[in-house]
Amino acid sequence: MEEKNVHLDTLQDIKQMMERSSRFISLSGLSGIGAGICALGGAFFTLRMISSEKDKGLDYRQLAFDTGSDLQHNLLLIGGITFVAALMVAFIFTYMRSVRTGNAIWGTTSRRLLWNTMIPLAVGGMVTLRFLQLGYGGLIAPTCLLFYGLALINGSKYTLTEIRWLGFSELLLGIVNLWMIGYGLLFWAFGFGVLHIVYGAIMWWKYEKK
Repeated sequence: MEEKNVHLDTLQDIKQMMERSSRFISLSGLSGIGAGICALGGAFFTLRMISSEKDKGLDYRQLAFDTGSDLQHNLLLIGGITFVAALMVAFIFTYMRSVRTGNAIWGTTSRRLLWNTMIPLAVGGMVTLRFLQLGYGGLIAPTCLLFYGLALINGSKYTLTEIRWLGFSELLLGIVNLWMIGYGLLFWAFGFGVLHIVYGAIMWWKYEKK
């Protein structure tokens, strides 16, 4: 009986070693929560800016997506700051977890994860910028959600399985948003804010609570 338990423990150790070598498992649930809070903060400031334009009697949609307008520049600035802040928060919490678990944050697996997520994100960024130039403002939010979902699904084979389901959720939101043009900010806040917080809480509870 004891010999059987020893064999089971050995197999479990081998499984864990293989998992560490083939998947980037240092992602922290707190990273998702922090990124989600940053996204909600960005959405809040965007809403305030849009509301101020409405109070002036201006059509914010026309101004926001009129190339070279001040509002467009401000919205792009908010988006850029939000992205950088979320990225920094995610990196800090992931780095802290990698130190605690003793897993290297940079290696073959993490490079593959980065490469597989960056390609869809880079293409999505170019498509988004082109939509801005053409004045297709209503397509910006669903495009972001769709390409981000594709990036998560594409990179999920190199990290935790839950990332794939987050990607599918982002895809679903993006598709629905295509038929609900004009509610982009709401979908954007839910997809990048609420879903990240929910995902992060689940990941923390499942892998880090102990």
